Amino acid sequence: MKELFLADMMTIPKDDPVAFTFFTGYMAMFAASVFFFFERQSVSDKWKTSLLVSGLITMIAAVHYYYMRDYYAATGQNPTALRYIDWTLTVPLMCVEFYLLTKAAGAKVSLLWKLIAASVLMLVAGYIGEAFVPLNADGTAAAGATNHSVMWGVISTIGYIYILYTAWFGEVKALGDSSGNPQVIKGIKILAWFVLVGWAIYPIGYMCMPGGWLNTGLGWTSSNVDLFYNIADAINKIGFGLVIYSVAKSDSATAKA
Repeated sequence: MKELFLADMMTIPKDDPVAFTFFTGYMAMFAASVFFFFERQSVSDKWKTSLLVSGLITMIAAVHYYYMRDYYAATGQNPTALRYIDWTLTVPLMCVEFYLLTKAAGAKVSLLWKLIAASVLMLVAGYIGEAFVPLNADGTAAAGATNHSVMWGVISTIGYIYILYTAWFGEVKALGDSSGNPQVIKGIKILAWFVLVGWAIYPIGYMCMPGGWLNTGLGWTSSNVDLFYNIADAINKIGFGLVIYSVAKSDSATAKA
């Protein structure tokens, strides 16, 4: 029985940083979810929904990472479909955080739907570009693979640029400034940096797939894709939640003073 149990256990190879980040990402996301859900009780009522969304983002990611780590451990392949299912649920929720931050300043529901639409465009185009890239029988890039990845990558970038612009110069920035709340203004600025710097890690992973510029130019492979994606997920999803938590705690403390 002991031998059977040990045989069924998944191991993390010492020379496989991708497997390490899958396991670490799962535990980090799960721990963050527990933290955000418990901390909802420590902030004022107007921030409870924001922390709930933060907890949902990391919990959804934790569940997907649980399955992605098993998939990777069993096959050694990039779990593209599972990853995009995760992003399709969590990235729009990250956009919801911008709306919740600016709701008190008069943000309309139309802003929420525009941000969600931009995120969906970004993800759908990215999935088509990554999952349907033309491949040869041996898994290498086929003719037209680079054109395919570039075309869908550009379409995906349109959605990203809209979210980036809205956070830095557009409606989200204007509403944050008009709120007169220094904590909200600071929170939006930090989240905007996450979108600019943190989200920029994902295109690096995208360009590592067969036919991508980093694949054809530097020979980076699918293992690099997962490594970049896993690091980006941990930074962005947990980081987004911690920014919201910081704003909520500071604003709640000010309200009690």
